[in-house]
Amino acid sequence: MCGIVGYIGKRDVAPLLLEGLQRLEYRGYDSAGIVVTSPKAAGLKMVKAKGRVRDLEAKVPARFKGTTGIAHTRWATHGAPSDLNAHPHMSADNKVAVVHNGIIDNAADLRRKLEADGVEFLSETDTEVLVHLIARSEAQKLEDKVRETLRLIEGTYGIAVMHADFPERIVVARNGSPVVLGIGEKEMFVASDIAALVAHTRQIVTLDDGEMATLKADDFRTYTTEGTRTTAEPTTVEWEAASYDMGGHDTYMHKEIHEQAEAVDRVLRGRIDDRFSTVHLGGLNLDARDARAVRRVKILGCGTSYHAGQIGAQMIEELARIPADAEPASEFRYRNAVVDPDTLYIAVSQSGETYDVLAAVQELKRKGARVLGIVNVVGSAIAREADGGMYVHAGPEVCVVSTKCFTNTCVAFALLALHLGRTRDLSVRDGKRIIEGLRKLPAQIEEMLKQEEDVKKLAAQYADARSMLFIGRVRGYPVAREASLKLKEVSYIHAEAYPASELKHGPLALIEPALPTVAIVPDDDLLEKNRAAMEEIKARSGQILAVAHQEQEKADHTIVVPKNEDELDPILMGIPLQLLAYHTALSLGRDIDKPRNLAKSVTVE
Repeated sequence: MCGIVGYIGKRDVAPLLLEGLQRLEYRGYDSAGIVVTSPKAAGLKMVKAKGRVRDLEAKVPARFKGTTGIAHTRWATHGAPSDLNAHPHMSADNKVAVVHNGIIDNAADLRRKLEADGVEFLSETDTEVLVHLIARSEAQKLEDKVRETLRLIEGTYGIAVMHADFPERIVVARNGSPVVLGIGEKEMFVASDIAALVAHTRQIVTLDDGEMATLKADDFRTYTTEGTRTTAEPTTVEWEAASYDMGGHDTYMHKEIHEQAEAVDRVLRGRIDDRFSTVHLGGLNLDARDARAVRRVKILGCGTSYHAGQIGAQMIEELARIPADAEPASEFRYRNAVVDPDTLYIAVSQSGETYDVLAAVQELKRKGARVLGIVNVVGSAIAREADGGMYVHAGPEVCVVSTKCFTNTCVAFALLALHLGRTRDLSVRDGKRIIEGLRKLPAQIEEMLKQEEDVKKLAAQYADARSMLFIGRVRGYPVAREASLKLKEVSYIHAEAYPASELKHGPLALIEPALPTVAIVPDDDLLEKNRAAMEEIKARSGQILAVAHQEQEKADHTIVVPKNEDELDPILMGIPLQLLAYHTALSLGRDIDKPRNLAKSVTVE
């Protein structure tokens, strides 16, 4: 959600911070701000603005020099978007400045106590209590002032703190919200996302929960909130700054849809074992004996990751014959679920920082469960917390709505299902069949993307719809759910997904010419059942757009998708529906990469 950028070194800091904020715009935000200083400055200088980073940049004066600074893009939680509620927040004496991601649960209580002591608040935010607590601390060191304050805080935070009396340092801390250090040549960076760092350094350190760091131009040190030194070994990130450019496309979403063939090739590369018709997944830390001991698989994710988990659960049941299901992590963590020692839990998150998923992982670990992570970001919190897992290698995904990461996550589940199946009862013949199907995917994706102009014309015909219904059976149902979500997210058209078998149990009441239905119709053993559902819709004068492996007589329009193995078909059938959502939104003039009210990485509850 919110974005943090900080720098300390010799360079003019404001342009660096503004550039970093621009690279974090995809996360979703409503206001932005910046604070700078230098060892020779008289104090801290701050500029804030409601709106986009360009609005902030327009307000920054020409003489806004400094060599140390922090900046922020805010996504409103406490208080509406405004200049005053924007971060950074500064103390009354203009000495302390703080940027903060997360939510302080006991902010109201702390605010009342501070107001009773005569403190005047300028904003409605929970973050402002941090500023006043740090400013009022009598500790002699900035690190101790921050540490004392954090002991009073309940909730989640990723923070960066500056103090006019300590212009040579930035103090940062993490609990539940990502903080990443970037190590340069006699300069240091900090951010909430490596996207803000890779233009300047690929050497990073990711803080753990309960960890703090002090950044100076030529050094950094990490320690716990209790003051114990920790050992932080820098890692090299594989993504480069060019990965975050649009590459000639008009939007990141369009670019990322078209990157899917290459991305799928990456997730497969080096993992297929032709000799034994299986795959190498060493990162699972799950040997054959452990795999055979698994009696059930539970997959946890949110939004698109949850839908990928539904597809994954079906693959695991079909190929490995292990009972499997997917559940929203946000629900699982609150229902006091029974944690079974014979169940393998799989946490799915594009960012690896999704708060609900991370909290579920931590609860499962507390109860002794074995947890695997399927994530895109190396070194992310879920990757570090899990017992093992897989990286999906989709590359940076900048658009708020997920496309290539969804597809790669589904492919990762296919690899996992094949691995579990071959350790159990899946035959060599079926293993070869799935491997051949996986190898076909990149070329089939390219083939589908060549239909973009046809999908664009269909999108123009359906863009006037006020609502759309998506249906599918078994393998097709999670595809329908994900397609429905994509359309909602990016076009703002109301959409609903239902199992096709449930039409006659209520949703048929909605069918009329003004409500188009998108039907997922794979050429499998349920083909005739799906055709019967379309018959029911046509009998009630409903419009139908079918996504199928052959033209459908009862559909008004059909998008024909290349046929793969039955188990892998859902991976391909979602791709034209990404294009449908994209071009529908484009025809309606939506802000495609930054849909209203949404954020890329949801790191608050």
